[in-house]
Amino acid sequence: MFSQVRSVHFVGVCGTAMASAAAAMQEKGFHISGSDQNIYPPMSTFLVGRNIEVMSGYAEQNLAHRPDLVVIGNAISRGNPEAEAVLEKKLRYCSLPELLKDFFIRGKRSLVVSGTHGKTSTASLLAWTFEHNGFNPGYLIGGIPNNLGQGARFTDSEWFIVEGDEYDTAFFDKRSKFLHYLPEVAIINNLEYDHADIFDNLTAIQTSFKHFTRLIPRNGLLLANGDDPNLAPLLGVTHCPVRRFGLGEGNAVRAFNLKLAPTASAFEIPSFKFHLNLVGELNVRNALAVVACGKHCGLSNKQIQSAFDSFKGIKRRMEVRGIAGGVTIVDDFGHHPTAIRETLRALRIKYPHQKLWAVFEPRSNTTRRSVFQSELGGAFADADAVVVAQVARLEQLSPQERLDPARLMQDLQAGGKAAAYLPDAEAIVGHVAKTAQGGDVVCIFSNGAFGGIHEKLLERLGRKA
Repeated sequence: MFSQVRSVHFVGVCGTAMASAAAAMQEKGFHISGSDQNIYPPMSTFLVGRNIEVMSGYAEQNLAHRPDLVVIGNAISRGNPEAEAVLEKKLRYCSLPELLKDFFIRGKRSLVVSGTHGKTSTASLLAWTFEHNGFNPGYLIGGIPNNLGQGARFTDSEWFIVEGDEYDTAFFDKRSKFLHYLPEVAIINNLEYDHADIFDNLTAIQTSFKHFTRLIPRNGLLLANGDDPNLAPLLGVTHCPVRRFGLGEGNAVRAFNLKLAPTASAFEIPSFKFHLNLVGELNVRNALAVVACGKHCGLSNKQIQSAFDSFKGIKRRMEVRGIAGGVTIVDDFGHHPTAIRETLRALRIKYPHQKLWAVFEPRSNTTRRSVFQSELGGAFADADAVVVAQVARLEQLSPQERLDPARLMQDLQAGGKAAAYLPDAEAIVGHVAKTAQGGDVVCIFSNGAFGGIHEKLLERLGRKA
């Protein structure tokens, strides 16, 4: 299908994965162009550094050179002038996951990390384990592992490690992205209801994961969390081997003797004791998935531990952004009640005696809605004080659909928490800077930029000191 392709145009080229794929396609000898509405660093600098022409804004004129293939990003919808021109002129087009499948993954040994929580952390740790041991893997991860410095790399190695997202592929392909990734080994960390904008219920998500497991070849492996009841109905497959990992006794790869300390964690499997410089049970489970996958792919326990020793974590995953006025500011991507709960649980281990603040922006398509109204209150159990920002893009949801912050405040205050609902980053910075004391820890949960709140808070606290 793609044998005639010489020139490729990327619509929405400044997305991290899109920009990385554009640069990799150029390295393969294709002529690359791209367009985007929002052209700013770091991806704009990345593209300029590789002499990739980026057109500002979307316009039919951007396709005047009639590229052989147009890659349409996940954020592009009908009505976009370039998408409309592609359809009208019958130009050849595909999604980014399709491009990855046909140009980068096919013929390789694809290790796909999926699940509602822990995908980025597990894929980062897995990629570093392979890199540290000389495998030079290609990878595509939805975050930036500190050891690797970038979220995507394409190599000539036989290994490709990809974070398998269950979110839909493109406006013209509503299947989950991970259905394009040709899994040899599929890791499923866990499964919960999420992405309320595209999935109606948990059953719909389970169906998508079921389709994913059907793609694993007979010489592959399904590695699944055996402790998760939502995954249990998906594991009765006979077309490929299935191995369960977890903490419960029924798992083939089982961690026991967990030691959860303020700066590190340790766990054992029957033949070996592992330790890692990450905190909390959530990271033990992520590491256990890496152990199971690494051993299946031929790595020894010692090789895996050696990588764990030098792993430096991931940006925006319990990342300490700075300390000012004695207050520690932590950045975390958590935007689902379970992720928030588990992160705070881990931070409580790391900071056992400090006052722990949780500042939360309801920004994802799920947490803006009321689907987790009651669960959110419980998610902040380990926080001493909670601040919730105004629900993002409020006007796009009817009052019946959206999260009710007043009720959330009542639930939190009824549980004895100091809780405040404030309109934006500026108001939150003022409130926290006025109230926080030296020694406090403030964890900011958002899957967006949140108005630059981290820098603003550090600056204000620094002035106060």
